[in-house]
Amino acid sequence: MSINESQTHNHNNVKTKTTLFPSKNHPILTLHLKEPQNQNFPTNSTTLLTKTMTSTNSTSTEPLPSSEELAVKAVNKRYEGLVTVRTKAVKGKGAWYWTHLEPILVRNPDTGLAKSVKLKCCLCDSVFSASNPSRTASEHLKRGTCSNFNNSGLLLKSEPGSVPVSPVPISSVSGSNRKRDQMGVAVSVSTSPSSLSFQNHNLALVEIGYNQVHGNMVNHQNQNQNHQNQNQNQHHLMLSGGKDDLCALAMFEDSVKKLKSPKTSPGTSLSKEQVNSALDLLADWFYECCGSVSLSTIEHRKFQAFLSQVGLPVGSCLRREVSGPRLDARFNEVKSESEAKIRDAMFFQVASDGWKSYGNSSSNFNNNRSLYGLCCGGESLVKFMVNLPNGSSVFEKAVFTGGGVVNSKYAEEVLWETVTGVSGSVVQRCVGIVADKFKAKALRNLENQNHWMVNTSCQLQGFVSLIKDFNNELELFGIVTKNCLKVANFIDNESQVRNVFVNYRMQEMEYGGLIRVPSPKCDPLKNFASVFPMLEDILSCARIIQMVVMEDAFKAMFMEDPNAREVAGMVQNEVFWNEVEAVYSLVKIIKGMVQDIEAERPLIGRCLPLWEEMRTKVKEWCSKYNVVEGPVEKILEKRFRKNYHAAWSAAFILDPLYLIKDTSGKYLPPFKFLTREQEKDVDKLLTRLASREEAHVVLMELMKWRSEGLDPLYAQAVQMKQRDPITGKMKVANPLSSRLVWETCLCEFKSLGKIAVRLIFLHATSCGFKSNWSFMRKVSGNKNSRVALERAQKMIYIAAHAKLERRDFSSEEEKDAELFSISGSDEDSMLAEVYADAMQS
Repeated sequence: MSINESQTHNHNNVKTKTTLFPSKNHPILTLHLKEPQNQNFPTNSTTLLTKTMTSTNSTSTEPLPSSEELAVKAVNKRYEGLVTVRTKAVKGKGAWYWTHLEPILVRNPDTGLAKSVKLKCCLCDSVFSASNPSRTASEHLKRGTCSNFNNSGLLLKSEPGSVPVSPVPISSVSGSNRKRDQMGVAVSVSTSPSSLSFQNHNLALVEIGYNQVHGNMVNHQNQNQNHQNQNQNQHHLMLSGGKDDLCALAMFEDSVKKLKSPKTSPGTSLSKEQVNSALDLLADWFYECCGSVSLSTIEHRKFQAFLSQVGLPVGSCLRREVSGPRLDARFNEVKSESEAKIRDAMFFQVASDGWKSYGNSSSNFNNNRSLYGLCCGGESLVKFMVNLPNGSSVFEKAVFTGGGVVNSKYAEEVLWETVTGVSGSVVQRCVGIVADKFKAKALRNLENQNHWMVNTSCQLQGFVSLIKDFNNELELFGIVTKNCLKVANFIDNESQVRNVFVNYRMQEMEYGGLIRVPSPKCDPLKNFASVFPMLEDILSCARIIQMVVMEDAFKAMFMEDPNAREVAGMVQNEVFWNEVEAVYSLVKIIKGMVQDIEAERPLIGRCLPLWEEMRTKVKEWCSKYNVVEGPVEKILEKRFRKNYHAAWSAAFILDPLYLIKDTSGKYLPPFKFLTREQEKDVDKLLTRLASREEAHVVLMELMKWRSEGLDPLYAQAVQMKQRDPITGKMKVANPLSSRLVWETCLCEFKSLGKIAVRLIFLHATSCGFKSNWSFMRKVSGNKNSRVALERAQKMIYIAAHAKLERRDFSSEEEKDAELFSISGSDEDSMLAEVYADAMQS
């Protein structure tokens, strides 16, 4: 070609002109861009277009710089770019390795011009190529080539928002860029982050025929710039799936990285022993949570990411291993430990918990649980524990009854099967059974068939049943329930009154809501558990309710509606509030006793003092609220006789903890607190528990015990108390000393001592650890699967063993409720500050 040749192409309203100079054979590509139609960024578009046109016009007439000048310029830009990236990274806005790598500019010794860019390790002064800093960091730092780099400090110095430099993210490379690079074209692209639809409108002059080294340098510079703006560019990608494609694109880039460097592994590598130890702890955590944390959590992507970060294996096989071989091994280990404890004990007591049911509806059951604070009942799971003389308890087994009504004959068979299973051939080792139900039939039958056994009902259930007795038999409860229902229903159902009530409650108590009324499915006169929340709301909102009655809207309704007049009359009457407070106060007294029993878990000798304490509190209650004592005492005495057992009186007499100092200085048994019938019960029980040959000897030793008692020094040592650091109450310093005194210091009472040590260690309650209710529902849903039930029983066994070992009798639901109840408090804020300080230090 003797003259310059030009070719013009039009594509999508973009005019492209190519000019070929005969002297250099370098085609010049000139782009004539159309004014963008996007009106959102008028200033940027105009500016960029002007610059592009100026560059195009000038390059078509001016001579091109030499390849050497361009190469020097590219090296300088590469160096400046790396310095900028490192400066940002040191400030916490880049990759972790820039703390240890420093870019240096190598100059030609003859000309003094920039020759190349290198990376220098600040730890060992080694020099590397700057073409791929990410790969250099992986090979030199992560893989341990650098002797001065401690790989354990990697995660501490790494910023959570850092982005690895290599490989180049797919999202940061344009399709045309990649294509032209394959043709040997050096492309210089400066994409505007504010432009979404016109990423090519500021494309500069493209010259074909550059030196390949120069092209590589420019490409590396572009890669570095793209890494700096990676997060911004990803938000402006035009993907067919929209923003949702960004996650998939990130996963694709991760796959590319793994393929490019398959040997690199993030995080700290653990030894095989460390991995096994960590997995054992993880599995124990799942087992001891007993369903509050589902095993499916192992396969949650966030949890697996956490495991990967700490160097633990991930995958679906981990869940199978936790619910399979590790579960079996842990169960066998715990089972062997429990059986060894039982073998070491000379005798024991079986505790059975879960027979009691409170109705079929879940709401009714939950209300009972929240009201009474029970640890048992309402579930289809019956738990068996073994109480040992040293004060500890071990879990024996769990039986799924299906949640239906269980007859006493079936319960008797299961109880005796448990006794024989634990004691083996020597069933006399089992001193007795304590259960939350079947005292009248199953427990009594077993006691009659085995004369050495003492079978009692759970003391906790006796006090809980008092609330039911008062609700059914005391007229005051029925009156208060009916009156409160009228007030609550009127406020909740009348829109004008309801709105005023909610507004006042929001102002006074900082939260709204209506009064909680019983469900229409249950009878409030028979189910007091559904009534108690309503009493709490009415008493807490007493002032608000009285303010609502004084509102003009209510006064207008008062003139027309007889129900409004009745409600207003009750609310403004002091008798109504005294009666509501009286019923609420009595229930609170009983609940307080139940909570104390649940916390203390008293022995059988404590039963008589507990009921006497209840009588005293009820008398004070009657005096305070002007309630006739006769009907109240009758109800209380009726429940006492239902739960009473002769072992209560015998243990109360034989336990040195309850000895009383008389005028002569002796510590004597408290026979004066027993009735004549109870003294006869003691004689009959001791005679039954002793052999025929020793029956008369036991009675003679009992008379001696009654007159002589215990040495004052030993008695004072047994009764020594100390303050509990948790509750602040005074408690016996050494609860086991009562039994140890009979075995060491009272050797002259040989026959009576044998019975005493077996009686005074018996527990008065059957409740053990509290079940996780969500886990129980899961088990009930899979009760037809043998494998599922076996796994559930093993997990329950492991969880129960751990809870009993650390004497943790609460449930996860209660702990969560307690945690949420203190949320936002000063104490919670203080703990958060302490935790934040610890994380920063």
